[in-house]
Amino acid sequence: QLQLVESGGGLVQPGGSLRLSCAASGRTLEHYAIGWFRQAPGKEREGVSCITSSGESTNYADSVKGRFTISRDSAENTVYLQMNSLKPEDTALYYCAASDGGASDGGWYRPNQYNYWGRGTQVTVSS
Repeated sequence: QLQLVESGGGLVQPGGSLRLSCAASGRTLEHYAIGWFRQAPGKEREGVSCITSSGESTNYADSVKGRFTISRDSAENTVYLQMNSLKPEDTALYYCAASDGGASDGGWYRPNQYNYWGRGTQVTVSS
């Protein structure tokens, strides 16, 4: 019954910023780890970031570390992905996903760790 809806994507110039939102309905995100994934045309879906259910730890792909920040707002039942210093190679369809199985540190980037998925929001970085 958990449903996830992403928003905040759009067209931005290189070096710009966007904040993606993953809003949940049906259930609280309190007990889920949340991951962000992205998929560019012709490429496999890749893990971007993950935050634990408690918010105590986060994970980032090396390609976005230092530029992206994941956070959660329990009051809004929403997880965010702040994206700064955007590059053309960040262009992709971004998905949020929820895991009720723990999403271990060693496998957080694996799509099969996640049980629920949003439909994605498009991010295009271009001059």
